[in-house]
Order: sequence, then C-alpha cells, then structure tokens
Amino acid sequence: MTSMPDERWSIQIDKDYLKFSAAHFLIFPDGSAERLHGHNYKVYVDLHTDLDQHGLVVNFKEIKPLVRLMCDELDEHLLIPGQHPVLTCERNGAYSEIRYRERRYLIPADEVIVLPIGNTSAENLAAWFGRTLRERLRQAWPQLRVHRLSVGVEETPGQRGVYTGSDG
Repeated sequence: MTSMPDERWSIQIDKDYLKFSAAHFLIFPDGSAERLHGHNYKVYVDLHTDLDQHGLVVNFKEIKPLVRLMCDELDEHLLIPGQHPVLTCERNGAYSEIRYRERRYLIPADEVIVLPIGNTSAENLAAWFGRTLRERLRQAWPQLRVHRLSVGVEETPGQRGVYTGSDG
C-alpha cells in the first residue's frame, strides 16, 4: 500500500485488564506529603508508527502482553520515587527503610519498587510506562520507528496523567 506524505497510522489500546493496584504517597512542592494510600490504576497506550509490509502498526497480539507485563510488575507494590531529592529508600536485609522528613516506613523489600522518577504522580508513572515501553518496543522490533507514543495512567476514573514521546 502506498501512502500519501501526510498520512499517519496508530493503534490505541484500552483494555480492562491493563491495570495494576499499587500504594504510594505524593510529595507536594511545599514539602508536605499525602498519607500512604493506594489506587487501582489503568493504563492506556496510543502508538503511532509507519505501517509494516503487512499493513500493521504493530500486531495487537504482540504489544498487549508487553503492556500487561509492565502492569503485573507494579501490581500490589509500594511505589517509591528514586529520584526525589529528600526521600530515601535503603534496603536493610529483608526490609526497605523509606524515609521522608519525619516519616519512616519499614516495608518488606519485595513489596517495594523504586522507580527512576522524582514523584509518584500519575504523570510520572505515565512517563515511566512510556519510556520503559519504548525501550521494550526497541528490543522487540529494532527496526520500528515510533513517531509518537502516548501512555496514560489513570488513578481514578476520568483522571489520568499522560506522557508523550517519540524516537525523534
């Protein structure tokens, strides 16, 4: 199929099973922080690439498991921002000790995931998902050129953070 110069294709993924439950607390600019709490997050993906020789952006049957695996990796964990300037998380044997100002949490280490983000907002979780998914897409399909990848992470119905990136 020959395309016109201004034509683009994308796939959008919005499946009920692309979700995870996780605990977190948000740290605000004034230094205050939410109480530790959890959400049932839902993940949305919008991928723009060129069509392959079979007329596909990416086969849905191949990309959905990548996204689901990422959801499963975060499911039922406490999410900690590893790049926050004040918060610390140190593993001490079987436990992780999390400190933020006067707060101190001692959590089984296998229940904690430290993400390379500055805060556990929906926007930053979407950025982690988007960057990680882009890397996994590169590994799965090295020839794939991503024109645009948007990932939304919804923390409550109708309220989500969205990350958008591309290969340049």
